[in-house]
Amino acid sequence: MSQNCLIQPKDFPQLKNDTFLQAARGEETGHVPVWCMRQAGRYLPEFRESRAGKDFFETCRSPEACCELTLQPLRRFPFDAAIIFSDILVVPQAMGMDVQMVAGKGPTFPEPLKEPEDLQRLQVKVDIEKELGYVFRAITLTRHKIEGRVPLIGFSGAPWTLMSYMIEGGGSNTHSKAKRWLYQHPESSHMLLKMLTDVIVEYLLGQVAAGAQALQVFESHAGILGPTEFKEFSLPYLRDIARRVKDKLKEAGQDVPMIVFAKDAHYALEDLSQSNYEVVGLDWTIDPLSARERTGGKVSLQGNMDPCALYAPKECISDIVKKMLEGFGTRGYIANLGHGVYPDMEPENVGAFVEAVHQHSKQMIKQI
Repeated sequence: MSQNCLIQPKDFPQLKNDTFLQAARGEETGHVPVWCMRQAGRYLPEFRESRAGKDFFETCRSPEACCELTLQPLRRFPFDAAIIFSDILVVPQAMGMDVQMVAGKGPTFPEPLKEPEDLQRLQVKVDIEKELGYVFRAITLTRHKIEGRVPLIGFSGAPWTLMSYMIEGGGSNTHSKAKRWLYQHPESSHMLLKMLTDVIVEYLLGQVAAGAQALQVFESHAGILGPTEFKEFSLPYLRDIARRVKDKLKEAGQDVPMIVFAKDAHYALEDLSQSNYEVVGLDWTIDPLSARERTGGKVSLQGNMDPCALYAPKECISDIVKKMLEGFGTRGYIANLGHGVYPDMEPENVGAFVEAVHQHSKQMIKQI
């Protein structure tokens, strides 16, 4: 056992930059904080070098590897937060499903759920520490190694998004197999969503106990649902997760901001802003001014530059950022992309994005 495995989730270095946490809570800040989904990713040469020849989920199970990958972007860019390197599909794995990362294809379930009776294959009572302790150890190690530079975000996939992967057997354009369940097997669908919710709640609480200072829930497949289906099969579980996690943390005297990112769920902004999350993440198809109006100042907002804007020349990136900041305003706002960084993007352009957010927001705050 390595020395790193013996590091305990206590006596963490003092946090030096809490701008991200202040913005999440709607407090005044000296600049708008910024981080990127998939900021630890294949666009970085050092990431590709670290990952070369290694199995993806094997990497996820190594606290040392996850820590190193999480820290890499912080060495290049002055991000205001880090997000632990892991994957949303570790939850189905913990429930007994085989998930493989296939080159050129992405995540693959060799034996997906096909009919309701397949739910019997899943582990209902999951020993979270035994099955996902490697994520907790990665968080604890990273909290120490990050030396208080910025807060560390933990995360999970949301129930509907995980359910769709478990039934589709991987990525899908239509998600028709998973949606068939919603229409043909609504009771079994709710059963699976509840099982996932129970695991996710314990998983997120474990991440906080390990040292996570904020939590993000990814409902990546929200947009494949219509408003009615979202209200029945996604929203109640998103709310349940936030309520249960916060109730438990409150009992322990802890307060950890939570972010919900429901991609393409334009129709649900009002509902999401009243779902016990401090922050609502937005994709790039939502107008910042409209998002502010529709959420009514109830929550902080995060997002939402089109990731493809990073292909633009640096001066154009600066202009796009300035316009985005003017739309959102500088309070209760965390700058991010509307999705993750793509593998073929130039690191220098990511740096230009971060620099533009800091530079323009400082000027705007001075003028207030």
